[in-house]
Amino acid sequence: MDILAFGVQADEKPLMEKAFAGLHDIRCLDVFLTEATARIAAGHEIISTSVNADLGPDVLHTLAAGGTKLIAQRSTGFNNIDLGVAERLGLTVARVSYYSPYSVAEFAWTLAMAVNRRIVRASNRTRDFDFRLDGLMGRDLRGRTVGVLGTGKIGEAFTRIAHGFGMRLLGWDVAENPACLELGMKYVEKERLLAKSDLVSLHVPLLPATLRLLDATALRTMKDDAILVNSSRGGLIDTEALVAELRAGRFTGVGLDVYEAEAGLFFLDRSLEVVADDTLARLVTFPNVVVTSHQAYYTVDAVGQIIDTTVQNVLDYTAGRRSENVLVPAGS
Repeated sequence: MDILAFGVQADEKPLMEKAFAGLHDIRCLDVFLTEATARIAAGHEIISTSVNADLGPDVLHTLAAGGTKLIAQRSTGFNNIDLGVAERLGLTVARVSYYSPYSVAEFAWTLAMAVNRRIVRASNRTRDFDFRLDGLMGRDLRGRTVGVLGTGKIGEAFTRIAHGFGMRLLGWDVAENPACLELGMKYVEKERLLAKSDLVSLHVPLLPATLRLLDATALRTMKDDAILVNSSRGGLIDTEALVAELRAGRFTGVGLDVYEAEAGLFFLDRSLEVVADDTLARLVTFPNVVVTSHQAYYTVDAVGQIIDTTVQNVLDYTAGRRSENVLVPAGS
């Protein structure tokens, strides 16, 4: 069976081809699934998509009309998929329910340390042989308070690192994680967490209930000198409100690996184009902000697990099996 994979990165392609070798033929495309590219899938019963694919109603109708039966998404998040429409069209949808939480947790800490210790500014200076320390002063994290919004697998891994730093631990989630409690975490209301934390890191999924979890009111609740890190989903933060707070001189640093309007920008080279997104353009100009392009998951370990699970999802589909990774089963 011939499988079409959208949005495959250059580093990812040989891993995909090796994983599917001897099982199914796979064609890897670097283009992302959008309304404009959906017709490419015509004739392919199985397609695989990336986290920034457009799987809204129009695209799903095009896929179904072209003969697609299985969508195997290579991510844990599925906020980009209209599951109700997929079900009505008889499309099977599967995702990767688990991969290395350490990849994201470690990268979140990379962002936190980069903005705290002004690593990007320091690196840019030394390239110009400017070795002054002016404006590079950071602060110790030991003894300070970290607030973790979302204490699932990734949040727990992030918390363990925070515990290693010797930080006070505050958590917020719909359910308390026993492992985090053993580390000394105290669960509090979101408003208290934001008001008391020197560092806030987001590790919740993007759902209707968490959309713009950090809105203008929530951002104003945070300490003026707090550090904010988001390595989960861009839609958790009201970015325009964040820009307003930054313009007011608030926050020691902000590290963002995700952006609420990243589709059509992230994973692509736009360096020779005029980017029309004024909010993003303003955001990247702040000296205390580091923006990366949704790469927190991008380790050989995590990507390998994502691909292996995608292969298994395809094998389960062709064998008529159903696993925990299936969001919309066949014939539902």
